[in-house]
Amino acid sequence: MDEEDTAVQKALAEQDPLVRELLYDEIQHGVLIPLKTTLEMRDEYQTGRLLITRTPLKTTNPAITMLRDLLSEEVVKCFPHLRRCAKPCDLPAHIKAQFMNESPQSRQIHTGKSNWIYIIVGPEANINADQVKAELSKLEGMEGDEVFLRSIPVPIVAPSSQVQAAMWSQHFWPSVYRKNNPLGPHPSMIARSTEEISGDAALWITLAHQVAIQAHAGGYGEPVGACVIQREEGKTTLVALAGDARWCQKDKCGPAGNPMAHAVMRAISMVAQKLVRAENRQTQTSQTPILEFEAFQDKPILLDEKRVFELEHPSPDGYLCHGLEMYLTHEPCVMCSMAILHSRMGKVVFRHRMHLTGGLSAEDRGSHPSLNGADGGRGLGLFWRRELNWSLVAWEWESSGATKPLTVDGAIHV
Repeated sequence: MDEEDTAVQKALAEQDPLVRELLYDEIQHGVLIPLKTTLEMRDEYQTGRLLITRTPLKTTNPAITMLRDLLSEEVVKCFPHLRRCAKPCDLPAHIKAQFMNESPQSRQIHTGKSNWIYIIVGPEANINADQVKAELSKLEGMEGDEVFLRSIPVPIVAPSSQVQAAMWSQHFWPSVYRKNNPLGPHPSMIARSTEEISGDAALWITLAHQVAIQAHAGGYGEPVGACVIQREEGKTTLVALAGDARWCQKDKCGPAGNPMAHAVMRAISMVAQKLVRAENRQTQTSQTPILEFEAFQDKPILLDEKRVFELEHPSPDGYLCHGLEMYLTHEPCVMCSMAILHSRMGKVVFRHRMHLTGGLSAEDRGSHPSLNGADGGRGLGLFWRRELNWSLVAWEWESSGATKPLTVDGAIHV
């Protein structure tokens, strides 16, 4: 038995007896691949133009003070990932060579131990260069000669790793990595979350796989499944299990089936039903919807769904799916991705990418074999977008092939 088998068996032994009973398929092994955000997937980082000057070492502090008084606070501090001051020897090689060859004085500044310092002035677009030159010329050691003021390209956003900071220091300007990621989730959060779920992720992916097969075999929907769990203080609790049911009432839906009965929508609605059930019990009320057609199909259809649905919600006082984890057979469509965000889900793992319709991945889709030559989707990366009021951590599950892939039409929304 290898390490993966040992880890899975240990995780299985720690689960509720119901989970062990539900898992009758061979548990698949796999690797969690964190999704990249739309900003992280940009082909090129954005650059802007920055003005720099240089002063004698003894004039550095007066020059910085003068610039702070002359320019607004947002202009002075708009590039916190770049070092405000840099010695001539710390400049990128191509910039150093450019400045050295401008004049005999510049060559002398860059020869041996220099007593000059380069200083960032600010974004070129926000600065009156003539005014800056006039003020700098009043400082000691800057009189007489023409004030040095040059424009250079620099990355607008901060580096997302130490490696990237080193690269930018060589190509643009001395940069600082502040152990954060301005383009997505913090690296330490990704590492911590991945370690947290890696021990038992295989169990929940397998459960989603099983319910997907059952739903498809019963003629209820496509082979798509969802599993929702709660992870709290080292303990995991199964909260919802749902297969796709878009074809459950064909006479009451369109040619694409009932979109409200996608596996994701059903799983979230089942969680909501549990919360309502708990609230009704506390208030001793009963709310029976009078509907000709319950669009969400959130009542259990399969036996496994029913067994999980009958369990009480472990934390009935929270907001819908706040902090819960969802494991999916396929990347959710845009509608389901937004439902995941609005329900305040904490983590999402899916196995199969949907290159045309998926809403979580941020890659430029292009064309893909599964699409028969058609162009892919837009790569929305909805799990982490600055303009949305919620974000979460998401992974793709790369399986080692212990279970057969669940094939669906590449153009179908799941």
